[in-house]
Amino acid sequence: SFYEELLSQGILEPLTAPVEGMVVREGSCNYVAPQGISSVVKYYLEQSGADVSYGQHVTRLSLRDGRWEVSRKAGPPEEFDVVILTVPVPQILQLQGDIVNIINASQKQQLESVSYSSRYALGLFYEAGTGIAVPWAAQYIADNPCIRFIAIDNKKRNIESPEVGPSVVVHTTVTFGSEHLDSDPAEVQQIILSHLQRIVPSLPKPSTIKCQKWRYSQVTRAAPNCPGQMILHTQPLLICGGDGFTRSNFDGCIESAMSLAEAVKPHL
Repeated sequence: SFYEELLSQGILEPLTAPVEGMVVREGSCNYVAPQGISSVVKYYLEQSGADVSYGQHVTRLSLRDGRWEVSRKAGPPEEFDVVILTVPVPQILQLQGDIVNIINASQKQQLESVSYSSRYALGLFYEAGTGIAVPWAAQYIADNPCIRFIAIDNKKRNIESPEVGPSVVVHTTVTFGSEHLDSDPAEVQQIILSHLQRIVPSLPKPSTIKCQKWRYSQVTRAAPNCPGQMILHTQPLLICGGDGFTRSNFDGCIESAMSLAEAVKPHL
């Protein structure tokens, strides 16, 4: 039903663009978000009618008179009846305050066992009208020590237009990501670009480049024995979920969201 709704709204479309080297599992179906994956999140936030505050860096969770006091890096703390954490699991374990003593020993063990791959993402942005002469929209690279995936992003999303400049997205291998996790970003960018030049020598010079470290890329080991969420405290409710409790794909996120919703309902 989630796919049907997103398809009917034009937020998702079936993937029709040619992707070289993709492993297609039998019975699976691949989709693309023409306006980017954030459009899926924005759609659901809009449906919810929630008042969303962005760029809030939460640092501490403390109990105050039967509510949760949430402190952040900038601005005064705020109080809430229910707190749901969907940040990467290692960031849950970095939070300060009463949460530290509330997580019991077995839960801590479960949370500490969650692991993520790390990688870099590189974006190359071009002026409108720039031609990128390759026969594919995206390509998985099997034999390069640095690059695992390249996409001509507008072609992959099937939104090629003479008014909008094309963009290229590059993802590094997991091994490269872990080996260069604390390297100088400018240095990493140059290494990726040199490998990219060898793989796609015809690539024109971009007008802008953005290199991003993706420390928590995909879950390699999810929290064991969890139904998509974990209740850390009941009254007031403190619960965590997300792909760290299922798996890193859309189905995994939906599964965790449904599980969280069921657990939160009795507290509303």
